[in-house]
Amino acid sequence: MVPCPAVRNTAKTISFTATLAWRHLRREPARVPLLALRVCPGGLRRVVRAVLLRTGGLARVYALWDAGNRTGSLDTLRRSAHGASPRCIARMVAFALAVERPRTARELLAGLPEGPRRVRLEREVALATGRALPSETPGRWPDLTVTPVRRTARYDTMNDGQSVPVTRVLHLVTNALPHTNAGYTQRTHRIALGQRASGMEPHVVTRLGYPLTKGIADARPRVRVEGVDYHRLLPWFAPADGERELRSSVRRAVPLVERLRPDVLHAASNHRNGRLALELGRRFGVPVVYEVRGFLEESWLSRDASRSTSDAFYREERRRETACMSAADLVVTLGRAMRDEIVARGIAPDRVLVVPNAVEEGFLEPLPSGSGVRDEWGVGPEEFVVGTTTSCYGYEGLDTLIDAVALLRGRGVPARALVVGDGPELDALRDHAAAAGVADSTHFPGRVAAGEIRRYHAAMDVFAVPRRDERVTRLVTPLKPVEAMAGGLPVVASDLPALRELVEHGETGELVDPGSSRELAGCLERLARDARLRAGYGRAGRARVTGERTWNAAARRYLDAYSALLGEKPLGPV
Repeated sequence: MVPCPAVRNTAKTISFTATLAWRHLRREPARVPLLALRVCPGGLRRVVRAVLLRTGGLARVYALWDAGNRTGSLDTLRRSAHGASPRCIARMVAFALAVERPRTARELLAGLPEGPRRVRLEREVALATGRALPSETPGRWPDLTVTPVRRTARYDTMNDGQSVPVTRVLHLVTNALPHTNAGYTQRTHRIALGQRASGMEPHVVTRLGYPLTKGIADARPRVRVEGVDYHRLLPWFAPADGERELRSSVRRAVPLVERLRPDVLHAASNHRNGRLALELGRRFGVPVVYEVRGFLEESWLSRDASRSTSDAFYREERRRETACMSAADLVVTLGRAMRDEIVARGIAPDRVLVVPNAVEEGFLEPLPSGSGVRDEWGVGPEEFVVGTTTSCYGYEGLDTLIDAVALLRGRGVPARALVVGDGPELDALRDHAAAAGVADSTHFPGRVAAGEIRRYHAAMDVFAVPRRDERVTRLVTPLKPVEAMAGGLPVVASDLPALRELVEHGETGELVDPGSSRELAGCLERLARDARLRAGYGRAGRARVTGERTWNAAARRYLDAYSALLGEKPLGPV
């Protein structure tokens, strides 16, 4: 008897989730108490936490961390290490790694005597921090710099009058709507909708195991979002490593490709999606597009000042990304600075196409009233709101924005900050606002639904992009300022190459030195006192987005590129 789909999906969810949890816990047993506390019902969780707090030692460390007292937890950890046995210190090191505090782990290691235990833990710290890689990694990722399936297109001559119909495109991505709402997933969906409007049939397939890998119990093999089919590759058991993941992905993707018979395989970074597309492209003779939406090794580098470009993880990720770029038939990226970086890696300029971040047509409509949002946060009609929608990472420079608001208020400007978004630095930003004396005038709504973003735009007088000057911010162009410009908001951004592509100083907004809260405050003060200047920047920015940056225009760009890849005759039967 064949079980019904609902029963089968539930069984698959349980099987995959159990094996995934088992693999994680085998690798990091120090996470077990953290996860156990997290899944406890609220009342029981508080009782267990209270017992652990009275117990002392490492139990107290876990309880403080679960309560959100990160500083107290780590301080207790360090104090407990004094005079502790080597076995206890080893457990403390494991805890520090489990909560992603490698610097603390290294401090604790210094208290261990020389010997096999210390050598083993030093290796674990090196793996966790990217200083080392698993021993099997280098040999298990063969060089991909081979002759691509088809490499016929030159984008300076692709509109030569020859038109090849492109019917079906299969996008290979990491995560997607409806369960993950972020700039990455919005770009995927808006591209697909634009392609549908252009007469193509786009399909999207997510990485092996998604969304079960994110703890979302949805094992449906396909979902439809606004007419776009999203396919899932869902095995019964979680793979043990990257190479097994690739083999399992290929096995499950082959029937999908045979059924859909796509004309083009279009993978979005990172390299795991690119590698899968290349394997499928070789097998079926289908051209492969690799879309570089970011340089993930640069993002990794930016999150810890102790990391460097000589670290093993950085070098290996860069090698794998470059290998996918080299092997693809076409590389797409988001801006000129990103294109220059790709070309500098040895990719031929005529195989790199820029399709910048864009907006859907609805973002060009007049903004709704912002009074509801302002009332919700107690913002008066005469107060000046500088806001942003973003992810709360250190490289976004949001501490600079908070400091600028503190300076403005010290000068008598009734300024407030509105930071919409979530991320690992959110708690630290709240603490920073309190320390700067602007906790009451700095507002953090957290993550909001995509349909609510324009309400928050309407509550802002200026949109800020105060990014720090780091490798990743010099290269990668964000989507959020484009959405703000579409609504007519003036933009003030850090003077970085990637942001100069969005903001023309003195025309669509203003650029300031990265990291300078004083210069940012001076710029904002001028704009606070000059509503006509703000309105002029807003109109110019909106006009630029209207003319250059809509998803329908992007879809046409993709259609031209796909047609050029296929050459003079359409792809034959698969």
